[in-house]
Amino acid sequence: MLKVFSHYLPTHTLQQVLFDAVTLFVVVLVAIALQASPKMPEWVACIPSALAFAASMIMLNAAMGLYRPVYQRSHRQAFARVALSLVVSVPVAYVIFGLLPWAAIAPHSLQISVLILLCFLLLVRGVVNQRQAVGFLIPRVLIVGTGRDAQRVHHDLTRPLQRSVDIVGFLPVGGGERIEVDPSGVLPPGSLVDVVRNLRVDEVIVAVRERRGGVLSLRELLDCKLAGIRILDLSSFFERVQGQVRLDALRASWLIYGDGFRQGWSRTFVKRCFDLVVGTALLLLASPVMLLTALLILLEDGAPIFYSQERVGRGGRSFRVIKFRSMRRDAEKDGKPRWASSNDDRVTRIGRLIRKLRIDELPQLFNVLAGEMSLVGPRPERPYFVDQLTQQIPFYAVRHCVKPGVTGWAQVRYQYGASVDDAAEKLQYDLYYVKNHSLILDTLVLFETVRVVLTGEGAH
Repeated sequence: MLKVFSHYLPTHTLQQVLFDAVTLFVVVLVAIALQASPKMPEWVACIPSALAFAASMIMLNAAMGLYRPVYQRSHRQAFARVALSLVVSVPVAYVIFGLLPWAAIAPHSLQISVLILLCFLLLVRGVVNQRQAVGFLIPRVLIVGTGRDAQRVHHDLTRPLQRSVDIVGFLPVGGGERIEVDPSGVLPPGSLVDVVRNLRVDEVIVAVRERRGGVLSLRELLDCKLAGIRILDLSSFFERVQGQVRLDALRASWLIYGDGFRQGWSRTFVKRCFDLVVGTALLLLASPVMLLTALLILLEDGAPIFYSQERVGRGGRSFRVIKFRSMRRDAEKDGKPRWASSNDDRVTRIGRLIRKLRIDELPQLFNVLAGEMSLVGPRPERPYFVDQLTQQIPFYAVRHCVKPGVTGWAQVRYQYGASVDDAAEKLQYDLYYVKNHSLILDTLVLFETVRVVLTGEGAH
């Protein structure tokens, strides 16, 4: 994997993006060069515009999630993703043709040919992504340990639809660790340096908790690192592969001394400007939908239209979040807070629709403009649940060091949940966001949110 602007991207995914971009770029140039019309310019002069077309199409379809590695995806979800890419990309591509400088002299047949190629490329990419992805220059990985952690690392590296590494085996360590991995992959005990050298290992993943008292030689790990071998502990591994900071592999010292968790004034200023500009634009674009939603709520269940509720924001300070009312007016008549479930009988018919399409969250754009929330960040919870979760889940309060968001990394990476266990799972994604948040990651989350809404993934 490669780290781009503090966010990890799979190497084989970058290879797919590069292959598709080069294919579009070359085919457009070939199509232009084969035109016999004397009005056509030299094909070399069209290189910048062909490059712009290829880049814009790749960025658009990447935003639609076509290149995102998704595991245990059904054929229905794969079809929805490809269909969404086709519906969005073809009209946009046609508009781009009108904006490019050579569009006026390019015959209509050229435009149709390129659009057909684009459709074919998207269909092929959808089919390929349903099969196991294999990248070039696959790194050879050695897993140190044979216990449950090693088994979990092996499972994450060999999940269906992905084969981005070549696991050479498991190296047992002292301390009487149980063997819970496939015994056929366990290597004979020996020096870590010798094993790395003999098996031409590129990366070592340390899948053991205890590293002192002779269980694991820090000197050998240092020798490997000085020899150019990448060394990863469990926390860094899960952050890189799963886009989350695992609670069961997390230590307070890693939070303190590790990279990330930067909260400088420059990042705060850029994020605030981003929220104001994008939030205002989204509010203007969504205003017709919001007016229609308000009317439908009034017709079905009367006033009030909006639902205001106390939530916990940055620094543990409380604020009132604004949402469209999607539940009955007596949803909590007993005064006791309850988790919202996926098939909650308190939800109205209109409420079920606007929750499915995330329309009920649109009024929170006013919270964004007021500075109480951000467009992207951990979702704010009610004080009652925050007190409960802080006691039961370690490091839960870390998510409050940034503003809560209308959408977040956890919302696009984890299905809807309503329990303490679900909150713990989502916290792992929230911690990843807090550690690595940047303008690039915020933009990626917004695009992913659009895809989730349009495809109905994780709807509740």
